[in-house]
Amino acid sequence: MTNLEKIFSADGALSHSITGYQPRAAQTEMASAIASAIDDNHNLIAEAGTGTGKTFAYLIPAILSEKKVIISTGTKNLQDQLFNNDVPIIRNALKIPFKATLLKGRSNYLCKYRLRDALDYIRGYSKEEAVALSKIKLWAKKTKIGDIAEVADIAEGDPVWQHATSTQDNCLGQECPDYDECFLVKARRRAQECDVLVINHHLLCADWSIKDNGFGELLPEAEVIIIDEAHQLADTASNFLGISIGSKRLLDLSSDTLQEYFKDATDMPVLRSASEDLATEVKDLRLAFGVEQKRGDWQDIAGNPNILASLNKLKTQLQRLTKQLELASVKAKGLESCYKRADELMAQLTVIMDDKSGQWIRWYETYKKSFTLSRTPLDIASEFRNFMQYYQASWIFTSATLSVANTFDYFAHSLGLSNTVSKSWDSPFDYPNQSLFYHPKGLPLPNSPNFVPDIIEFALPVLQASRGRAFFLFTSHRALKQAADILADQLDYPLLIQGSQPKAQLLAEFKQLGNAVLLGTSSFWEGIDVRGEALSCVIIDKLPFASPGDPVLKARLDTLNQQGRNAFFEHQLPVAIITLRQGIGRLIRDVNDRGVLMICDRRLLKNSYGQLFLDSIPAMKRTRHIDDVTAFFQDPPTE
Repeated sequence: MTNLEKIFSADGALSHSITGYQPRAAQTEMASAIASAIDDNHNLIAEAGTGTGKTFAYLIPAILSEKKVIISTGTKNLQDQLFNNDVPIIRNALKIPFKATLLKGRSNYLCKYRLRDALDYIRGYSKEEAVALSKIKLWAKKTKIGDIAEVADIAEGDPVWQHATSTQDNCLGQECPDYDECFLVKARRRAQECDVLVINHHLLCADWSIKDNGFGELLPEAEVIIIDEAHQLADTASNFLGISIGSKRLLDLSSDTLQEYFKDATDMPVLRSASEDLATEVKDLRLAFGVEQKRGDWQDIAGNPNILASLNKLKTQLQRLTKQLELASVKAKGLESCYKRADELMAQLTVIMDDKSGQWIRWYETYKKSFTLSRTPLDIASEFRNFMQYYQASWIFTSATLSVANTFDYFAHSLGLSNTVSKSWDSPFDYPNQSLFYHPKGLPLPNSPNFVPDIIEFALPVLQASRGRAFFLFTSHRALKQAADILADQLDYPLLIQGSQPKAQLLAEFKQLGNAVLLGTSSFWEGIDVRGEALSCVIIDKLPFASPGDPVLKARLDTLNQQGRNAFFEHQLPVAIITLRQGIGRLIRDVNDRGVLMICDRRLLKNSYGQLFLDSIPAMKRTRHIDDVTAFFQDPPTE
């Protein structure tokens, strides 16, 4: 027995640190495969089904290797859990010294300079903002690391944080008077000195984009790089390699310029008017797009005289402000910083508006009160391959959902991976006995105008049999809203609806109630862990194909088809299968969980590609009869 096998054995180091620890063969095998990849310096795609314990399976061999390790997670929540929960358990179990640290993106750390500036700036704060800033001020006096997640009663997404954190645009860098005490700088120093660094995909890709531009690097050199939730990486990377200008960045520039104007440039009234006029043009452009919230192709802008005229006015006004800030930049560092931001925004806007290369996708998105203009790469595979070569490390890609019908071709191709070992371990859960897959006869066509009311007729008996305790997952917000209106009058159990309150509160209430039905869209398809009886049923409305009207997807599909390839089978289908696997993964989270999966899309059996979906999901017992569902919930679980 190797040292690694001893650690994972029934009487090994982990069993002494974790109450109720049970060894899992798949976990030990995965850890051994990762250890081999690290020792031999090769890359590994490691798919591990739910319940394998993949976090310990990669952390332990990585720590034992005594090499410099970077671990990148899909979300900040997973990042915090790994660092605050899993790393301490392993430290206690292994009894070997190692330095681990957590590094997040800039916007997660308090900026003392920005906070002080905000507290000195008395114009325009609401009562709620003033109260929140006072709380942040009290916290700022006692925090050691400056992570805004420490402030429990102000949500991380609260707009007030923009007054107390910096962005790459408004950071003064080494010229900041608080540079020596900067929490971000300190966090980056700790990152350089540690053995194990825990980051997230956004930060990894930010480092990649900075390297690509030749401006420096955020992350230390590493010998082992582990990508957890690796199925999310390509989308995150695509966003970072592109350019995006949002109304928020433009309005922040206007607001910050005004703040600096009142501090140091009141003798330049044209600067004030240029700043205020830019804010007006930003708002006018949002109005020109119309009230609808949507994603669209750049041709929508080019073909609409009103939108194009408004965009050109915004560009002219940004140019005017940039010239005024250039004149004012000699007066103070804050004004100099605003000038650099305006100059960069001007350059990026010009690139987006004028690109004709055919290598990029230009598109826009409108929200209730804001918009973004974006340029996204058609393909990131070659770029990512270059990034991997920069580090010259062992790369480990892991997730519960990387394969499609037992092959890794789609995932490997999306990141340009070659000469990479691929291995897969099934979930240790007993799906045939713990779960039941219900796909009733007579389901409506997905494009039927009455699709949502019709599938609810099929779903209601299931929800009665499960006594609530369900996630009802939708592929669109429109379908969710329609279902919520119908179920409000027909359901005997508490109904929780995504968007009605923050996600964390919604989940906490779902667990506490124990008999609720939660309606959710994409953010509830993955990264949610509800164990026990509170979640005993997952209902999915449709096979989760992305909208073919999405401008980024449409451009990529068109390119594949132009190359003589089959865009549906090479891109749309694999993405939908991986997304479905994530949704199904919400159902069984523990060896004692039991539950019913219901999929309301008749294409699963009626279309030839449906078999690829069926080949990619756990081996559940299947039925087309509601009586089997009722019996499943009436039968006591087998020991």
